[in-house]
Amino acid sequence: MSFDFIHETLPQRVVFARGDAPGAVAAEVAAVGGTRAMLIHSGPSAEQVEAVAAQLPLAVRHDDVAMHVPIEVAERARAAARTGDVDVLVSVGGGSATGLAKAVALRSGVPIVAVPTTYAGSEATNVWGMTDNGVKTTGTDRRVLPTSIVYDATLLQSLPADLSVASGLNALAHCVDSMWGPRADPIDRALAEEGIRGLRAGMIGLVDGAGGLDAIEQTLYGAYLAAVSFASAGSGMHHKICHVLGGMYDLPHAQTHAVVLPHVLAFNAPGAPEAAARISRAFGSQTAVAGLAALRRAVSAPRALKDYGMPGEGIAAAVPPILAAIPTNNPKPVSTDDLTALLRAAWEGDEPR
Repeated sequence: MSFDFIHETLPQRVVFARGDAPGAVAAEVAAVGGTRAMLIHSGPSAEQVEAVAAQLPLAVRHDDVAMHVPIEVAERARAAARTGDVDVLVSVGGGSATGLAKAVALRSGVPIVAVPTTYAGSEATNVWGMTDNGVKTTGTDRRVLPTSIVYDATLLQSLPADLSVASGLNALAHCVDSMWGPRADPIDRALAEEGIRGLRAGMIGLVDGAGGLDAIEQTLYGAYLAAVSFASAGSGMHHKICHVLGGMYDLPHAQTHAVVLPHVLAFNAPGAPEAAARISRAFGSQTAVAGLAALRRAVSAPRALKDYGMPGEGIAAAVPPILAAIPTNNPKPVSTDDLTALLRAAWEGDEPR
């Protein structure tokens, strides 16, 4: 193995605070000198949001949140932040709430304290994304990396089982892409391997109901490692597919990732034997593909893009922009026919080939 690489670790505080999100968030806001907070929230119960809000130096509350961060939604949030003269952003919710806080920070440079209520992982990356007229644009910028993350497992207790599964598989997709993303290095692969191990254990505990809060924290731990490795490695083939499909057809983010992942893994694994060996080791399986398939069966994973609103005739239109976005160092070359067949299988819910 060559050790000729450059790895950059992003600076961030991570706080696990089971049952004490309000106090932990207040402490993190104080640590960054926040005196006028903008609370962006979507997903948690009103009682949970109120508990966090009660301990903040609150200037603005904002719940105008939408999937894939449409540009018009971002502009309304930016205007609210300017009007409120805010000096810290607190996002409480899933990837959409975190993404909106990032859109505000991208323009203003105001620090973010992120409180995730799914396993999306956006809170641990410097990646932003916005959608304009069906086209999703992503980029990286230090200003959007949350200064602090507060993980409180009790905030995820009410997350429906099907969404927990989709969100956990979305996190697992970060691990898989981190094995061969455009900037992937041995440190990313090590973090991603441990992330897969944590996510597998946590998700099985979530679904069988035996794990309780411990299973939620285990899944959060895996999701955090997944996001950290992904922030360093960059978006690979899987994420390029999902970003294009999500922007073009307004598909639900986590479910799209959950459906597409096994097809990309089956396609790329033969071209990346070292990465595939790491993935299979993390799953405790003979092959990477078999390990993921076993987990998907255990958690009743989403299977078909057609179940989430993607039109079958949309496959042909999606192929050119996806091909243009796939990194040149993907483990295998990708042809129009390859990608069309992959998308067709994901749309139908067929077994990956």
